[in-house]
Amino acid sequence: MELEIVHLYHDLLNTYGDDGNIKLIKMRAEKRGINVNIKKVSVGDSIGNTDILFLGGGQEYEQTLACEDILKSRVDFIKGYTEDGGVGLFICGGYQLMGEFYADASGKKVKGASVLPIHSEAGEGRFTGNIIVRSSLETLVGFENHSGRTFLDGGEALGEVLFGNGNNGKDKTEGIIYKNAVGTYMHGPLLSKNPALCDDLIRRAMIRKYGSCILEPLEDEYELLAKQDMIKKLLKEDALK
Repeated sequence: MELEIVHLYHDLLNTYGDDGNIKLIKMRAEKRGINVNIKKVSVGDSIGNTDILFLGGGQEYEQTLACEDILKSRVDFIKGYTEDGGVGLFICGGYQLMGEFYADASGKKVKGASVLPIHSEAGEGRFTGNIIVRSSLETLVGFENHSGRTFLDGGEALGEVLFGNGNNGKDKTEGIIYKNAVGTYMHGPLLSKNPALCDDLIRRAMIRKYGSCILEPLEDEYELLAKQDMIKKLLKEDALK
């Protein structure tokens, strides 16, 4: 058994070290005997077959280059892949690019890929800091750093914000789950702190490819203890404000 991961725009959308998420998927899959092949794809490259599609975050100029390439040659593939249940993890800038549009400070709308039912707009100031999100899988911990405000137009939120700002700082939502795709503002890298979410992505990809999947539990004692300690610290600090 094997999985193919495509790291889309690895050279443009990797400002925050989010490629660590791919390393975590590979490590946790291979510990279960699942071979993982990673293909790095950038402007002008062919995507080919993929079981997990990954986009990270980047600066405005790099995001513009990626957006132009997506709209020019990749929209139909990514839409079709996602609608067919393809597994995706889209973080920060990659998350915004997958939406319907991004409205800048002047109100001008920049077209997105329209893969996820979201839209984003410029906000005043940045949301920066640790974040805690309650999801159906586990309580997630990450780090957010974004000025965009994202709003859901469908799908469901990845989770409810317990500490931090999330999608827009108003409705307590963070991220989105749409079919088998996950969009989020959480860096970290996200999956190093949240092994259940990592395993869920692997499980979804394996079921789509092979029809079924049973993942043997891994020893996550230290990861979970570190996360629990962070949750207690942040929520206690929040209560003291």
